[in-house]
Amino acid sequence: MQIEDIKKTFLNYCLDNKFQKNTNQVKIIDELIQFYNKEKSFKNFFINLFSNQSNKLSFYLYGDVGVGKTMILNFFYRHLNTKKKRMHFNEFMINFHDFCHAHKNEDSLENFVKNLKKDCKTLYLDEFQVTNIVDAMILGRLFKSMFRENIHILITSNTKIDELYKDGLQKEQFLPFIKIIKKYSIEMELNIDEDYRKLSVNTLDRFFYPSNEESTFKFNQIFRKITKYKKLSIKTVFVKGREYKITNYHEKIAKFEFNNLFKLNLGAEDFIQIAHYCNFIAIKNVPIFTKENINKQQRFIIFIDIIYEKKIPMMLTSQTSLENLDQSINLKKPFKRTISRIYELTSKNLL
Repeated sequence: MQIEDIKKTFLNYCLDNKFQKNTNQVKIIDELIQFYNKEKSFKNFFINLFSNQSNKLSFYLYGDVGVGKTMILNFFYRHLNTKKKRMHFNEFMINFHDFCHAHKNEDSLENFVKNLKKDCKTLYLDEFQVTNIVDAMILGRLFKSMFRENIHILITSNTKIDELYKDGLQKEQFLPFIKIIKKYSIEMELNIDEDYRKLSVNTLDRFFYPSNEESTFKFNQIFRKITKYKKLSIKTVFVKGREYKITNYHEKIAKFEFNNLFKLNLGAEDFIQIAHYCNFIAIKNVPIFTKENINKQQRFIIFIDIIYEKKIPMMLTSQTSLENLDQSINLKKPFKRTISRIYELTSKNLL
């Protein structure tokens, strides 16, 4: 298949799936094709990409929220004729830590990678981000081992490699990862001004503010409508000996007070398990985020990432508009992604 044919296939793909397209997205495909110009057919294009004589084993695509990074890599991923696995980065790291916990007396990191290689030759990690020191310290060894086993890695991220874990604790512990990922990666930026998630939605259909009688009435009205004839119960979620009770649970429809969910010391593992039991989530009284409640904001960001990955519709009430929620400094960039995702998760299109 010729270059122009591949471009047409991509454009038809966007049209069939009602995705917005942009010349910068097409340019990414052009640059990939031009860089690897020995492929004989589109189906084996990305496989040949990885067999290039260079030592590049990772394709790292970064850019702002809502520009189509995941859509582009999903497109290529689906045309891979090889053993492959796609995971959200949070879930990947949870699987890794769980494996290490279960194999304490062995060389758990190396064994994890060997097991991973049995399952896939290509690993696709969506939404790559590093927010805690535990992951920061281990990623260098982990990726070095995966590259040594010739596992090819596709990555999407909102952040360029050099700015990962920026201002994080003990940043020096993260530098080995920066060095190795830069050595083995093709790093490309997808640069588009618009957030296509907002453009396709336009309005927040289930985000109500400020927290007053009117917004509460609208929130409760919708909640009563979607839970009509559904049984109210308490759902207990278990994660590694911990338990969390969803006290307002109507047959996979859950309602939470913000503080009852995000004031607690919960993390990605807990949120993934909670999401497993939900197909609609309502959250009341989202606060304005400042440096005083930054831990709650960080948990909220992780939670929205997980809910977005699983495409679970949401409804929220808040003290202020979505655009004015974040008044902190440290989490401005990741929260921009959160805002974009709430637009989609609260839209009529996702219900």
